[in-house]
Amino acid sequence: MRGIRGFLLRVSFLRRPARPGRGMLVLLGGFLAAISLGFYAFFIEPCWIEVNTVELRTHKLDNAGFRVVQISDLHCDVKVRNEYRLGELINPLEPDVIVFTGDMLNTEDALPTCREGLNRLKAKSGKYAVYGNWDVWYFDKTTLFEDTSFRVLDGEGIDVVKDGEKIQITGVGYDRGDMAYDILDDVGDDEYSILLYHTPDLVEGLQGLNVDLYLAGHTHGGQVAMPFYGAIITLAKHGKKYESGEYNVGETTLYVNRGIGMEGGHMPRVRFLARPEVTVFNIKPQG
Repeated sequence: MRGIRGFLLRVSFLRRPARPGRGMLVLLGGFLAAISLGFYAFFIEPCWIEVNTVELRTHKLDNAGFRVVQISDLHCDVKVRNEYRLGELINPLEPDVIVFTGDMLNTEDALPTCREGLNRLKAKSGKYAVYGNWDVWYFDKTTLFEDTSFRVLDGEGIDVVKDGEKIQITGVGYDRGDMAYDILDDVGDDEYSILLYHTPDLVEGLQGLNVDLYLAGHTHGGQVAMPFYGAIITLAKHGKKYESGEYNVGETTLYVNRGIGMEGGHMPRVRFLARPEVTVFNIKPQG
């Protein structure tokens, strides 16, 4: 008996170890997936700029077309991400106009980098900006665009002329949204009119006003979005209704740009299913 017991004991030590259970494999797979998604959200997508093109037709132009490029929400940090790449993407497009729809910085220490990035951008007929909520709340907005070639439109409109035709661009700072309606009331019905305002919040109050194209940012496309759902949060008045992209609201085309940078402060610098964006608008005569 003693010999048999010893033999069985030796055999038990020679058995192959048990395979990990299915639950353990699921946990391991989930852990690896989480690591991969985290790496993508922190290091890949924030630098993966998408260039989107929107073709627009209007009876308000006869011959000349205008190319307008929009950037938004740079949210520059001390760490340089996309600021210098913008010129490489935008300048070959040869835009007539570049517009920046607000939120320049996360920290004042990034101001030199941000200004340098903006100064590398080239446009044939001007570069224009409006103040976003971060520009108004956390910084001296009046000095942000000093030493840049951008003109701030803070409650005023300008005409951009090309080949004898023109479009009007009206810009209103974040803290002056209520005055936009009075300013736009002076725009002639026969002029192609573009409104620059940081958020899409004004769009449902534009009935009866001549706004052909309304360019906004602010939402970051949620910055983190979910498949088949989209933005989780937008911090905009209308929530997910105008989270990103193109919308037709009455006679106005609204475009909400996802921005370039990421929310500042203590928020993690991540993007997921909401790539940074440059938008190109080709505005052409009808027909």
